[in-house]
Amino acid sequence: MEVRTRFAPSPTGYLHIGGARTALFNWLFARHNSGKLILRIEDTDVARSTEESTKAILDGMEWLGLRWDEGPYYQAQRFDLYREHATRLLEEGKAYRCYCTPEELEKRRNEAIAQGKTPKYDGRCRGSKDVPAKPYAVRFIIPPGKTLVKDIIKGNVVFDNEEIEDLVILRSDNTPTYNLCVVVDDATMKISHVIRGDDHLNNTPKQILLYEAMCYTIPEFAHLPMILGHDRTRLSKRHGATSVMAYKELGYLPEALVNYLARLGWSYGDQEIFTIQELIEKFSFENVGKSSGIFNPDKLLWLNQHYIKETPVEELSKLLTPFLKERGFNIPEEERLLLIVNTLKERSKTLVDMAEGGAFYFVDKVRYDEKGVAKFFNADMAGVFEFLMDNLETTEPFTHTGIEDVFAKAMEYSGLKLGKIAQPVRLALTGGTVSPGIFEVIEALGREKTLSRLRSAIDFIHSACGSATQT
Repeated sequence: MEVRTRFAPSPTGYLHIGGARTALFNWLFARHNSGKLILRIEDTDVARSTEESTKAILDGMEWLGLRWDEGPYYQAQRFDLYREHATRLLEEGKAYRCYCTPEELEKRRNEAIAQGKTPKYDGRCRGSKDVPAKPYAVRFIIPPGKTLVKDIIKGNVVFDNEEIEDLVILRSDNTPTYNLCVVVDDATMKISHVIRGDDHLNNTPKQILLYEAMCYTIPEFAHLPMILGHDRTRLSKRHGATSVMAYKELGYLPEALVNYLARLGWSYGDQEIFTIQELIEKFSFENVGKSSGIFNPDKLLWLNQHYIKETPVEELSKLLTPFLKERGFNIPEEERLLLIVNTLKERSKTLVDMAEGGAFYFVDKVRYDEKGVAKFFNADMAGVFEFLMDNLETTEPFTHTGIEDVFAKAMEYSGLKLGKIAQPVRLALTGGTVSPGIFEVIEALGREKTLSRLRSAIDFIHSACGSATQT
C-alpha cells in the first residue's frame, strides 16, 4: 500500500505553530515511508476563506521546506462531487431531507439546555413522507451501536452512536458540510493515513460511519496531542501561537523551527538536534507522546542560535541581507560582508539580533555610550588613538595578525594592558562597550572606517576636554 498523507488547512488565517507541526508530521511520515504528501485547501467556508490566507499557508510551508507532492486541491472547486455523494446517500436511504428551519432548531436547542439535556437533533424528519415545497437540508442517518476508532497514537477509542446526532451533510443552500467533504476527499484522493490534531477526534466516528455508508476504505488515523503554552493552557500568541512567517520576520531559520516542531511531541532518545535527513530516517509514531506538547520559546531560541552558528557564513550573509536593507543600512561588498557576519554569528540568537547587534558596521557615525565616555575617553587615550592610527595606516596586510601586532606596539608605547586599550577603542569604533573581538571588528570594519572613527573619537575627546577646561 502506498502511504499517502494529507495536510488540509482552512484558509481563514495564517499557518500557525500547531498547523505547521501537523504539516511536518504528515510530511515526515510520508517521506519516511517513500510516500506522498497531498496538500488540500479546505475553503468551503466561503465567507471566511481568503486568497491572502491561502498564500500565507503556502508561503509558510515553502519556507519550512515542506514541499507537497500533489495539489493544492481546493474544496470550493469540488462542490459538485460532494453533492453527488449526498444525493447517492439520499437515494440509498442512508440520508433524509430535513425541513426544520434554523429558528426551529435553535428553539429546541435552548429548550434542551433549559431542561439540563444535551442539545441534539431529535430526528423528527427521519422517515417523514411529507415533501413540503420549501428548502431542506440533507441529514445522514447515524445507525445504532458503537463506533471504534483505532488510533495509532491514542489506541482504541469507542464512541456511543447514541451521542451523535444525524449529521447535516448538505445545507439548505446546497453547500456541503465539513464531514462529508473530508470523507469524499480523503477517499477519492486515496489517503492512507489521516494525521491531524486531536481536536478532530470527535469528528472521526462520524467520518468512519460515512466511509462505511459509502463503501469506502477507512484510512488509518493518528490524532496528535495539542500544543500548550507554559501555563499548560491553550497556546496563545504570548506563548508562540503566531504565524510561521512571523518567525521568519523575527529572524529565525526554518531549520531551527522544523527541528523544534519535530521535537514538540516526538522524541528519539535524548537527541535534540536533527538534520532533515535524520528526521526522515528516524520518524515514527511509536515515539509520539500521548500528552500535550509544551511550547518553550527559550528552547526554540537556543536551537536557532545553534543553527546560526552552524550555517556557512556565505549562506548566512544572504539570509541577513534583507534584515539589513529593512533597516536602511548600506550593504558592503561581499568580501567585507562575509568578514562582518563572521564576527557576529557566534553572538547572535536571531538574524534580527545580528542586524541590530552589528548596526555599527553599517552606519556612517556611531553614538557613544555616555557611561563609556566617562570611563574610557580622556586626553591620554587620545594619544593612544593617534599612535594606533599612525600604525594602522601602514599595516600590511590589514588582517587580524597585523592588527594584533599594532596593539602589541601600542601596549609597549603606553604601558597599558590590552584591556585598557581595547575597551576605549571598542567604544570609539562601535559606540558601545560590548562587541566581538576588537581585532576582528577592526579587520571587518576595514582600514578606512577604522581610521575615520578613531579620528572622530580623538576630535570628540579634544572637544570634551576643551569644554571642561573652559568650564
